Amino acid sequence: MALPVTTDATPAAPVRSVSARHFVRLKLRVMGNNFRGQGWRIALFIGGALLGLWFAASGFFLFAAPGLTGNGEYAVLVAAAGGGLLVLGWLLLPLVFFGVDETLDPARFALLPLPRRTLVTGLFVAALISVPVLAVLIASSGLVLTAWSLGGWSAGLVSVVGVLGGLLLCVAASRAVTSAFATMLRSRRVRDLAAVLLAVTAALLGPLQIFGLAALREADWDRLAGVATVIGWTPLGAPWTAGIDVAQGRVWAAPVKLLITVAALGALLAWWSRSLESAMVGAASAGKAAVRSEVAGGAVAQLFPRVAGWARRDQFGALVAREARYWWRDARRRANLITIAVVGIFVPVMINVTGGDFAAMGEEGFTTAASDSSPVLVTISMLFVGVLAAVTLANQFGFDGSAYAANVVAGVSGRVELRARMTAFSLYVLPMLAVVGVVLSVLIGHPGWIGLTIGSLVATYGAGLAVNSLVSVLGAYSLPETSNPFAMNSGAGLTKGLLTLLAMLASAVAAVPMVVAAALLGDAWLWLALPVGAAYGLGAALLGAYLAGDVLDRRQPELLATVTPRR
Repeated sequence: MALPVTTDATPAAPVRSVSARHFVRLKLRVMGNNFRGQGWRIALFIGGALLGLWFAASGFFLFAAPGLTGNGEYAVLVAAAGGGLLVLGWLLLPLVFFGVDETLDPARFALLPLPRRTLVTGLFVAALISVPVLAVLIASSGLVLTAWSLGGWSAGLVSVVGVLGGLLLCVAASRAVTSAFATMLRSRRVRDLAAVLLAVTAALLGPLQIFGLAALREADWDRLAGVATVIGWTPLGAPWTAGIDVAQGRVWAAPVKLLITVAALGALLAWWSRSLESAMVGAASAGKAAVRSEVAGGAVAQLFPRVAGWARRDQFGALVAREARYWWRDARRRANLITIAVVGIFVPVMINVTGGDFAAMGEEGFTTAASDSSPVLVTISMLFVGVLAAVTLANQFGFDGSAYAANVVAGVSGRVELRARMTAFSLYVLPMLAVVGVVLSVLIGHPGWIGLTIGSLVATYGAGLAVNSLVSVLGAYSLPETSNPFAMNSGAGLTKGLLTLLAMLASAVAAVPMVVAAALLGDAWLWLALPVGAAYGLGAALLGAYLAGDVLDRRQPELLATVTPRR
């Protein structure tokens, strides 16, 4: 947006006020430019859109079930539980998996004379133009059908207002949380605290899930309906249940719940406004740096972080040092490491401790359920963790963006590049995988299975590195230049999801021999799993670097053009 230029001869032209429609037009223009000339990206976007619409149609019939059957007994339960899950999904999924669409990077508006209210309003309206928003709107429209069928047109109209309010609440919650968490991750003083809080939160979700599923198995649906009524008076369920209340004769409750929705929406937008301004200004101050009287080991040694201090002072070592430093300091990469640490401990413990039966866990207790674990079940759970750990590299060049040009100009060999990136990433991931293996073996009451757990993890992780190295070369996509580690360009969230699923599936297939060996070799595999798994993982990773390195050498210019963000 050009600013007026004044001269002595001609008066300044009046400045037109900026409104939300300008942001909408700008986003549509940027979205169109992103897909211009990228056939594979358009195909992925269309495929993701069709998948989202399929889920939307399924959600529509679930929400509309009480109205279609004419039985409104559990209408509040469906509305409160389904709507609450939608809000929680918009809160958590952008942090863990899909990211948040930030086609219009807020940082690019920092120098423009735009009031904060105009900026927040414009970005918020632009955020509503996306496939996920359309999918939620279609799915939640089933509540309108239910309310209309049970209570007539008045209940249906109230439900329309409630559904739209719930949709706005979902988008505002997602934006506020991701923006605030991004700001927090930029500060080095609180990054460790953030990791601890995430781990504690995930640890608390496990026991709650166990007891919740155990209670659900023997649930009294009438009692659950009472719980849903309580949820309906919280921001999670208030907008979705307002129309159902009118249909069931509780007309007085509808305006109160809509007021709760408006209050929650205003609080989230205010929170987002504050965190957004902080993100635009810049990174939080890390305090005064300590002054060193002398540089130990020389200036070159200071470029190598402690974790990579052993690396050779050559091209390979320099690449390892750079990547190791980026994985520790870059907020976007650090967010992925936190996800691996949390999910890597949570999932295998839940699978093996409960033996796949959460309700039985609640009835029989921790020790009994843990004793039912088997080497095959342990190997399968380790397979999931190893695959999850390696899939972070599926778009490793996207983290670099235009900075990858330095490697292209320097003529770095593809094999050296990929081996160095694998090594630097493994410096952080392998210790976490070792902790997961030891903790799980102790929790399930089989300390002698440490070799089995670690061997399975290393083998799967190595196979995942091989697969994701090739995926990162052939399926790379650009990431927005922003301080928000969860930001995605329009369509990139769908691209990330599909590529992630593809890479995880291929990595799991490559690690199947470990599961077969655990099933066929019995007790002998408990001793062979560690050396065989280590050799299998290392061999797979080196083979993947060798094959993908040749492809990288031929595609360096194309890869640089792909990962460079469009302005």
